[in-house]
Amino acid sequence: MTDTTVTGTAPKGTALKATRHNHDQESILLVAVDVFNRHGYDATSMGVLAENLGITKSAIYHHVPSKEYLLQLALDRALGGLEAILDDPLAETGPAVDRLMFVLRSATGVLTDQLPFVTLLLRLRGNTELERAALERRRAFNKVIAELVDEARADGAIRSDIDPRTTTRLLFGMIGSIVDWYRPDGPVSANAVADDVVAVAFGGVRAR
Repeated sequence: MTDTTVTGTAPKGTALKATRHNHDQESILLVAVDVFNRHGYDATSMGVLAENLGITKSAIYHHVPSKEYLLQLALDRALGGLEAILDDPLAETGPAVDRLMFVLRSATGVLTDQLPFVTLLLRLRGNTELERAALERRRAFNKVIAELVDEARADGAIRSDIDPRTTTRLLFGMIGSIVDWYRPDGPVSANAVADDVVAVAFGGVRAR
């Protein structure tokens, strides 16, 4: 698809901007996700996107048909990464606790690698059919983790004195909280975050 080149100035405070804009669908998607996360999807119009991109609305439509289309692309990227984890042989074979550790580590990796997209997924409100469909896919992924927790508990590999639903929710909460503090250019690497999630989830923080 041919790039649209437009010269303009984006508003102050825009995280992704340039003085000369060479946009394609991917660059528009990246800016759109940034704006959705900062202002909310519902509050973002194509006009707002155009202002943040420094181009006209007609230039956006040259590449994408609607903001719903951009949302679908973003959610597919987040959910596709998570769903791909479950197709890995390491998520399908072996002891339940090993599969659970692999899924948790890999999910953390997807989150840090696709941070803006997963952030958008976690902030969905389910106001549209598209959002509700995405939330259903997320619930299906979460259900697999819950089942692995149950299996590992039944095997005696994880504590049985904690309600499995509580364990599952705490695991979800720990991973989901990463979007609030992790920064790709921060002092903690993505691999270290994944290691720490697994260490805390399965070993706790108390010195032994």
